[in-house]
Amino acid sequence: MHHRPRSDARRRGSVRSVSDVRGASIAAAFYGDDFTGSVDALLQFARNGWSGRLFVGTPSADDLADAAATSDVVGIAGIARSLRPDELESELRPALAQLASLHPAVLQYKACSTADSSPEIGSLGRVIEVGRSVVADAGGTAVPVPLLFAQPDFGRYTAFGHHFAAERGTVYRLDRQPTMSTHPATPMTESDLAVHLGRQTHLPIASLAFPAYTSPPELAAALEGSSAAGVVLDALDASHLEVVGAAIAHLAASVDGPVFAIGSGGLSWGLSATGRRDAEPIPTGSTATGPVLVVSGSRSPTTRRQADAADAAGWLVRPLGLGAHDTVDDVLTALASGRSVALTSDDALETGDAGTGAGDALLETIAAAAASVVLSAARAGATRRVIVCGGDTSSRVTALLGARSLSIAANPWSNVVLLRAHADDPAVDGLELLLKGGQVGDDDLFERVRDLAR
Repeated sequence: MHHRPRSDARRRGSVRSVSDVRGASIAAAFYGDDFTGSVDALLQFARNGWSGRLFVGTPSADDLADAAATSDVVGIAGIARSLRPDELESELRPALAQLASLHPAVLQYKACSTADSSPEIGSLGRVIEVGRSVVADAGGTAVPVPLLFAQPDFGRYTAFGHHFAAERGTVYRLDRQPTMSTHPATPMTESDLAVHLGRQTHLPIASLAFPAYTSPPELAAALEGSSAAGVVLDALDASHLEVVGAAIAHLAASVDGPVFAIGSGGLSWGLSATGRRDAEPIPTGSTATGPVLVVSGSRSPTTRRQADAADAAGWLVRPLGLGAHDTVDDVLTALASGRSVALTSDDALETGDAGTGAGDALLETIAAAAASVVLSAARAGATRRVIVCGGDTSSRVTALLGARSLSIAANPWSNVVLLRAHADDPAVDGLELLLKGGQVGDDDLFERVRDLAR
């Protein structure tokens, strides 16, 4: 696959979208720092008619090339959000290098819309360093990394470099948002994103406020002319996302190699919005029937409220068994009778099961237990619909299920997306999955998903 230089592409006025960038073999490629984020990116591209394919883990070179030949965007779902800096680089560098080999106009690191990260866990500062290095190794031009975390339709906004996030109808400054300010792994203590990210890297980080967004070419010029390694960008509504997306397209047309950018699903939407395509609408209903199985590794109050609402609606709700001798007989019996089931981990941890460990070991224990229950239920024919709660848990459970790739099955409402698993195991192949971030969804989410098949 030959990458044509873009030395004649400074006529920025002719570029409307990253799909128009000359020399790019594919419009965009992305690495998602967890599975829920990867799915959101896939959805945002699809909403603008862009076809996509999301790989679970490292794809073969042939599979990657085939996907690039038939898709507008290709993604790899990863786990970098939960890793320490040295582990993060080992995970991220080869994945970005694989994606860069496709010669995309833009190479996106899909980050959480709350920018949760720290110098120790999921360091976005290290991501900036690695991404710039990968682009340089691919012969790309060194330009500042656009940083866009806003996702207005999801209640995430950036204004004058400060980030805000909604919770239960109220918009909070990020360091005062109830969930993110007390996040167990990466509590947010700073709303100024340039300051927050600057603590995670030796490279200079700047911000550019939305009053400067007079036109995509001028924003592109401001980005290209910045002396910072990364530039935080504002967005308060969809029009700002479109300007940013078009500006990045102009920037991509002026350099060799992909533009490396970091951002939320808002960035994915903005990149594709200026190159919307005609496509069949995404289905809104579920094709699977029967009860729903929920397995949760989330300790978020949001997920707890969802479990409590399911309990009140008649579901079997109990702690996920983490011990070696726990059984799932009651789960299989309930599902066989048509009763939906939710297995939670916040109360499972409160029971103090011995030998479950802490930190990464505990996360692996929870994921293994959750995957085991799902496999037992799927192989027994007890359910074809599964909700996995928690971004880190979702990535691990999906891998443990043996899914090779995921495609969009339905988008019932808002940013809720149902996925179809593709796997060698016939019990897993075709399984309908909802991979849910811990703080995502209204209290009645589980019930609403169950009702989709009624």
